Amino acid sequence: MLSKNNIKLIKSLEHKKFRIQHQLFVVEGLKSVQEFLKSDFQLEKIYMVDANFKIDTADKIKIVTVDELKKISFLKTPHQVLAVFKIPSVQKANSNNLILALDSINDPGNLGTIIRLCDWFGVEQLICSKDTVDCFNPKVVQSTMGSLTRVKLFYTDLKEFISNYKGEVFGSFMDGNNIYKIELPKKGIIIMGNEANGISAEIEKLITQKISIPAFGNHQETESLNVATATAIVLSEFKRR
Repeated sequence: MLSKNNIKLIKSLEHKKFRIQHQLFVVEGLKSVQEFLKSDFQLEKIYMVDANFKIDTADKIKIVTVDELKKISFLKTPHQVLAVFKIPSVQKANSNNLILALDSINDPGNLGTIIRLCDWFGVEQLICSKDTVDCFNPKVVQSTMGSLTRVKLFYTDLKEFISNYKGEVFGSFMDGNNIYKIELPKKGIIIMGNEANGISAEIEKLITQKISIPAFGNHQETESLNVATATAIVLSEFKRR
């Protein structure tokens, strides 16, 4: 049986301060857990209703009942498996390739989708401002569907990072240059801004070229695109060229 301490620990990982304290995070679902098991992430423990996994250390598997899984799951309808992994040590970003940078993204679903987009378009590094939602938030992990194992995220002082960058810095704005009509390089930094406020004023000052996605609708009543949708279009254009 699961102890009260086990349940308390796992449930506490819903909150960032406890993830930082214990250096642990939760992954749920068969496919997602399999992706993390194939990666460099270190497994702490797997809790499952049926023994679906063959791993080297059997002591890391804990068979639980459906009711026990419900007690530790963050989902309304829990999957058959939940795993706890260790948060990896912080690495240094490499600025030699195309980089996506996020300025204060708050929504876990948006970040999860953006991580999947980076994985799809081959962007291996994602630079995040310190106030961007934590990538180990259960909702973010769930929405990445395993892409978090292939995209490196770095939380840093975004202003300092951009100030030290030697290449071109692109920012997404409503009044920027039409992305379909300008030349786009193979490398540089692309900045996407906050869901409500866009790119902050201090980051805007560091941008060398503003870009925009033009609206083609006849009514022109839509105020803006969702940041994850806009990211998909921008990355597609950079990679298409």
